Amino acid sequence: MTPQKKMAYGLVGVAAMMLSLSFAAVPFYNWFCKVTGYAGTVSVAETGADEVLEQTVKIRFDASLEAGMPWEFKPQVHQMTVHIGETALAFYEAYNPTDRVVAGTASYNVMPDLAGGYFTKIECFCFTEQVLQPGERVVMPVSFYVDPSIIDDKEAKLIKEITLSYTFHETPLPEQQAALAATPVKPIN
Repeated sequence: MTPQKKMAYGLVGVAAMMLSLSFAAVPFYNWFCKVTGYAGTVSVAETGADEVLEQTVKIRFDASLEAGMPWEFKPQVHQMTVHIGETALAFYEAYNPTDRVVAGTASYNVMPDLAGGYFTKIECFCFTEQVLQPGERVVMPVSFYVDPSIIDDKEAKLIKEITLSYTFHETPLPEQQAALAATPVKPIN
């Protein structure tokens, strides 16, 4: 085999390896963010914390809409103070003021980023697509706690305020909803 062919095979091998690693990058990054709380990514649990501490933290709630999303969206309460480890419940409200069915999905973030690994959601509307009929208003819960291990982190234990922020994005209607929305309504004679 000539040196040029060896070089060509080597370069093809490197390119194939880089391509396969690029497909693994997104799932690996998502896993990394969930484990470390990097970029404000929160933890998820099925139950509350095992202990509730005397220390408290203020939780602020923020709501926004992606450009072009026609809904109105807001937290019902803008802030609350909770004990670290205490399971808390907050509500957000969404309203579809349009004359059409609109689907949306919420993305979320926690600030400061360092708090992300300690802010734990138990139940959240961001895990499911929301479909609102024309004029429909819904109240959506988010159940959460701040992990007591936050006090063991020399930097994170200084956090006195955490902001939970949601942004709703319009998404394509589910197939069945889209078919219903596309069907013209026949007037009753």
